[in-house]
Amino acid sequence: MKKWLILSGLVLMTTTLAKPIVVGSKLDPEAQLLGQMILLTLQNAGLEVTDKTTLGDTGVNRKAILAGEIDVYPEYTGNAVYLFPDAKIDAASAGNPSKIHALAKQLDAKNGITWLKSANANNTWVVALPEAFAKTNKLTSLTDLAKYLNQGGSFKIAGSPEFFDRPDTMPAFEKAYGFKLKPAQKLVLAGATPPQTQQAAARGTSGVNAAMAYGTDGTLSALKLVSLSDPKGAQPVYQPAPIIRSDILKANPKIEGLLNKVFASLDQKTLQNLNGQIAVEGKNARDVAQAYLKSKNLIK
Repeated sequence: MKKWLILSGLVLMTTTLAKPIVVGSKLDPEAQLLGQMILLTLQNAGLEVTDKTTLGDTGVNRKAILAGEIDVYPEYTGNAVYLFPDAKIDAASAGNPSKIHALAKQLDAKNGITWLKSANANNTWVVALPEAFAKTNKLTSLTDLAKYLNQGGSFKIAGSPEFFDRPDTMPAFEKAYGFKLKPAQKLVLAGATPPQTQQAAARGTSGVNAAMAYGTDGTLSALKLVSLSDPKGAQPVYQPAPIIRSDILKANPKIEGLLNKVFASLDQKTLQNLNGQIAVEGKNARDVAQAYLKSKNLIK
């Protein structure tokens, strides 16, 4: 009887350990790229994985990891402001890379989630304009934009529901710079990624002359768009980092070193280049991730 129980226990343990690690990601090119980097790195280490990248927006991935439906995905440190509203993270902490990472790690520990090391790149939310439009109206910063809007300037921005609805995105810009967009000044595109919103701005689709964008987007220069500076620091620092369920990390401790090494190799210029290969050149995110990881000897 004891022997049967021991064998049953071993079978159960083996089954648990053999469970594939489910990798998620958001929808934009960089999220897909980073999701594939995580997936390929784990595969290369001999771990079984399930690909659930391009799962959805921040809220979808967050619910999935808390529910155990995914085990790891790339998140951004600045999202701690959105993910932990009760923490009331002050602007100084949100704008400091090491402080916001430490806060995110501390606040998520109680949820059974571990934040690994972040990349040295800031993929913060920005407002992008066509170069010609920005030059004609002398718009280089959000301060300039607020003045232009409050004087009745023509403006319509394309973005996702998340960009317009989350308190730390467009509402944060409005609050910091003293303007308020009217519904007619917003083109809300469900599930939109930055390349889609930027293409709308570049083409003037539906009267659009501005776009939701990220700081590391590779499409900005290709579409002749410029991002407005944020002199008041309305946006937190958004450094990408793998976040993983703590029990999965405990069962597979080598994951931490592997993913830390990958993300330590990434910086702003590198991500802009890799993102551009996906969004502008049309390359597959997995192919771009694989080529990069091999070039850095991070996978075979």
